[in-house]
Amino acid sequence: MIKRITLISLVLVMAFGAVAIGRYPRKNWRSIVPVSRPAGANRVLLLTDIKTDMLIPAGSAPAAPEFAEGIWINSEPLTLKKLSGRVVLVEFWTFECYNCRNTLPTVKGWDTKYRDRGLTVVGVHTPETDSEYNLNNVRREVPTLGIKYPVVTDNDYKTWKAYNVEAWPTIFVLGKQGRIRWLHVGEGSYDDTEGVIKALLAE
Repeated sequence: MIKRITLISLVLVMAFGAVAIGRYPRKNWRSIVPVSRPAGANRVLLLTDIKTDMLIPAGSAPAAPEFAEGIWINSEPLTLKKLSGRVVLVEFWTFECYNCRNTLPTVKGWDTKYRDRGLTVVGVHTPETDSEYNLNNVRREVPTLGIKYPVVTDNDYKTWKAYNVEAWPTIFVLGKQGRIRWLHVGEGSYDDTEGVIKALLAE
């Protein structure tokens, strides 16, 4: 009797097991095998893929977006096409930002030191407070702060959004072909950023 019950139980377990297995499709193991890229293939990064404080190889560097229309101070309107062949440092800043003011001595120093060696600094003034939207205030503050490099206003945030910026100050360094090679957010990393400027000038 016990043997018969055991045998029936075994048959039932096997039957239910077969039904359970049938409910779940088998995994397609081939579908989870990673696809490998050809050796040496370069992938151009998206702006959203750029990591801060990492020099981007020229072959992977994304093209920098063009400056949106704005009012230029200290310069006639510039384009990246006009600046081709020069290293370009783009700083997103605003005149009431405490952290931006802390970066100014260093950025102004780079402009003085490297301008004649092929560097162009462009300040993109993207306002945060109401008074920073006022063009007369910007025109007054730029010389008061001793800024001699070109500054373009970005009141509608078009350039800010094109570069995927999220904080003041943010610095991009572009190579001579107009591609983004370096990104730093906030204060600091001055030595590293200057090292990138010198490396790109030498390319």
